[in-house]
Amino acid sequence: MNMASPQLRWLWISLVVVILDQAAKQIAEAQLTPHQAVNLFPYFDWYLTYNTGAAFSFLANAGGWQRWLFTVIAIVISIVIVQWVRKLPAEDTLTAASLCLILGGAIGNLIDRVYLGHVIDYIQVWLGSYPFPAFNIADASISVGAALLILSSFSAIGKTTSD
Repeated sequence: MNMASPQLRWLWISLVVVILDQAAKQIAEAQLTPHQAVNLFPYFDWYLTYNTGAAFSFLANAGGWQRWLFTVIAIVISIVIVQWVRKLPAEDTLTAASLCLILGGAIGNLIDRVYLGHVIDYIQVWLGSYPFPAFNIADASISVGAALLILSSFSAIGKTTSD
C-alpha cells in the first residue's frame, strides 16, 4: 500500500507547532517563577503553572492515573488525525492545515505529559477581572485548529449542497 499522500505535506505545520511549543515551555521554565504573574500587557500575563489534568485542569486532582489516560487519548487522536489527513482530497487544504494544527498541539502536550507527568502552561489572559485558565502554544494551536476545522466543515457543506 502506498503511504504517500499529497496532504501529508501539511505535517510541517505540526512540526513547527511542536518546536515552538517546546521551546517556549523551556524558556518559561527558565525565566518564570511558578504561580507568580508577570504582566506583559493589560489583560495578558506570563504565568507559569503545571497542569496534571486536561483543558481547564479537568481531572487535575485525580491521583495520577489521568496522566496515562490522557497520554493514550493523545496517541490515539494523533494516529486518527494522521490517517484522516492522509485520506483527504488534495484540494481540501483548510481541513488538512487545521488537523495538523490540532496534531501539533496534541503532540506538544503529549511530550510534557510523558516526560514530566504534567503539562507546562505559561500564558494567562484576563476577561475583565476574571483570569482565563493558563494555557500554552500547544493549547492555542488545538483551539485554532478546531475553529478552522469547524470553518472548513461549513465550506464543505456549502460545496456539497450547491453541487
